[in-house]
Amino acid sequence: MAGVELRQLRYFVAVAEELNFGRAAERLLIAGPSLSQQIKALERDLGVRLFDRDRRSVSLTPAGSALLPHTRALLERADDLQRRARRFSGSEPVRLGYVNWLPADLIARTSAVAQVHIDAWVAPSHSQAARVADGSLDLAVCWVRTADLERHHLRARLIGADRLHAVATGKDTGEVTARDTVVLLDDDITSWSSWNAYAEQLARDTGAHAIRISDGGITGPAFFDHVRRSGRPVINSPKGQTTPLPPDLVQRPVVAPQIRWTWSLVWRSGEVRTSVLAVVDALCDGVGDFGIHGPDAWLPDGDPYRR
Repeated sequence: MAGVELRQLRYFVAVAEELNFGRAAERLLIAGPSLSQQIKALERDLGVRLFDRDRRSVSLTPAGSALLPHTRALLERADDLQRRARRFSGSEPVRLGYVNWLPADLIARTSAVAQVHIDAWVAPSHSQAARVADGSLDLAVCWVRTADLERHHLRARLIGADRLHAVATGKDTGEVTARDTVVLLDDDITSWSSWNAYAEQLARDTGAHAIRISDGGITGPAFFDHVRRSGRPVINSPKGQTTPLPPDLVQRPVVAPQIRWTWSLVWRSGEVRTSVLAVVDALCDGVGDFGIHGPDAWLPDGDPYRR
């Protein structure tokens, strides 16, 4: 057993899953003869035959079948040990998730303090906050309320904000009061939970007319169709603020009040890793308030930055 290497155990699992030395070698990015030699060396060190093989087929022996789950468990523990060691060394990438917006200079601002890995799974705000809470992410840029932070044991700092505009038919690009707009709420609460909560309070506070939809039309072509059918300008969500408009539609500033949407950088309350906390400081120090505290600005109740 003294000569057994984790590398050989990974080779054993790959061959056991493929039951084909050629495919396993391609998966492991090594030469077929080398893989065969390593498996033979492992069998010699373990003192058992792991595979029955001939020119046509490969199959696990009873010993191989019995040892496979234990080998997988051993490799999982080894991987966990390596992850923990990287955390202590500060070399593990900081995993950051987002919804649809990130600072344009994110990498430039963080490269000196940590290696930031931007997660490929773009998900709604409530999902990203929950992923930070369960450890799937270290940080996330999302919309949160104070109650969300308390429930998930998270902390937050302001990293950005959008002023939401309305989209309308016609050629009038002048200001429109919030009470003369429409705000859409979607029945798909899995995707639009955060937006629905925001939009419902917007309607209550400003008199905007709330309309429930069930076609995912908060953004995209379906949103533009709702605008065309509406007799009023329709509030555009944060996901649609930078989307080019069709030629028959225009953007109109909303006033009385100006509607603001905040973006928070969130992390776990008990976070102690210097790399994660350094990224927070690098992204949030000196960013300003983005106009959210202006005299005509509106933020919903529960927004962490509402005064």
